[in-house]
Amino acid sequence: MPRLLLLAVAAAVLIAAGVVGLVTRSAGTGPGVAVIPTPPGETTRDFEPLADPFAWDPERADEFSRRAAAGNSHPLYTLSPGGVVASAERTARWREPVEAAAAEAGVDPDTLEALVFLESAGREDARAPGGLESAVGLTQILAETGANLLGMRVDVAASERYTRQLARAERRGRERRAAALRRARARVDQRFDPEQALAGTARYLQLARDRFGREDLSFVSYHMGMGNLEDVLAAYGAEDRPSYVQVYFDSTPVRHARAYRLLTSLGDDSSNYWWKLGAAREIMRLWREDGAELGRLDALHGAKASAEEVLHPPADTDVYALPEDLERAWDAGDIVAFPDDEATTGLRLDRRMGELAKRIDQPVERYRGLRRSALAMALYIGAEVRALSGGQEPLVVTSTVRDGSYQHELANRNREATRRYSLHTTGWAFDVLREYRSRRHALAFQFVLDRLRSLNVIAWVREPRAIHITASRDAEVLLGLLERVNIEP
Repeated sequence: MPRLLLLAVAAAVLIAAGVVGLVTRSAGTGPGVAVIPTPPGETTRDFEPLADPFAWDPERADEFSRRAAAGNSHPLYTLSPGGVVASAERTARWREPVEAAAAEAGVDPDTLEALVFLESAGREDARAPGGLESAVGLTQILAETGANLLGMRVDVAASERYTRQLARAERRGRERRAAALRRARARVDQRFDPEQALAGTARYLQLARDRFGREDLSFVSYHMGMGNLEDVLAAYGAEDRPSYVQVYFDSTPVRHARAYRLLTSLGDDSSNYWWKLGAAREIMRLWREDGAELGRLDALHGAKASAEEVLHPPADTDVYALPEDLERAWDAGDIVAFPDDEATTGLRLDRRMGELAKRIDQPVERYRGLRRSALAMALYIGAEVRALSGGQEPLVVTSTVRDGSYQHELANRNREATRRYSLHTTGWAFDVLREYRSRRHALAFQFVLDRLRSLNVIAWVREPRAIHITASRDAEVLLGLLERVNIEP
């Protein structure tokens, strides 16, 4: 069978709903409780059903919301123009008109301020690609939306003329002329007037709140569009308007599958917009109340292409610098062997794992293990992906724990390997080969990765040949899975 490389998933997904073990009843769980899938088919051992700690639970709605804000915060730290601190400073300048607009709309001013951070990073002249018909201004309003829905003056032709003149004035350093042109442009295109942009956004949020009856849904629709959100809610099927945290976390490839497919088909991060607003709210709170913590998080987010150093900061995490450090961790039981039991785990051990060990006079087996919580997370991923993909071939795990000496050898041969702090040298990280039995297999893996990141229990990043995954300490809730591979939790 041909194998497929994992691609960024933006298309509609269809995964069969007959998944073994995702929602079952047994002696160990109550009726309807979601459980972690067990190996399919006949087995020679009994596997204790374990409740899935990452399945939707209405009683944990606030916790899931907080986790999702944290789990989706990495792009805000790494992509904010000029950096997250500068973006927060620019955004804070508009607090007074933000509060006025929020009062007019009847929404939370902190959330509206977060929208400004997310949409423009506080830049009143921000422009999206595609010309002035596209989104512009402090709150990134489309020309058609501004003119036809929000009652704003939007003369695109005049705005474009002033924008060209403004660019020439700025190139020539004519600041007074540039300032006059900005004022003139704001008169013909109110999207460039910060107070008018905020007032227009307030009107939109009022309309959306009247339509959906909830503040969270009105903000979600600001990016997703009211029509798209209506389609998602109709597909979800609740009689009353549910919270967005419920719609998001209760929609999966096998539960409210049509709503899940609609959310993933949008392809523009619309499904994560509410969580990013939560992340922006927290950034603005830290900017006002705890600048040192904001700076610390900024440095940790900026260190890697994922949030793995936020989960395990170098200053607070044990590192196996030398082979003897790693040997002691094995002896103490801090690191345990990765099981070679793909029928149970849904994971296959790459036989090349640890192949550089002989270059540093160490046994190969020393580089085939993980911390207990990280191994439990790997087992969870293997079980979920196998169930969702209909029993496809196991995921291939290519790398687990290393020490600093092994990491140095690897970095000499692989330019993707870091010479700095590697999470592999902590026992919290493992890599999965980016090759899959089918598209269905790849999409199942994508869903599990995205859902776990949104719960802030993993960080992950694509590498040329593998997906690099770091488990958080919160993975300890999965330790019961170790009993399936005969390891003490």
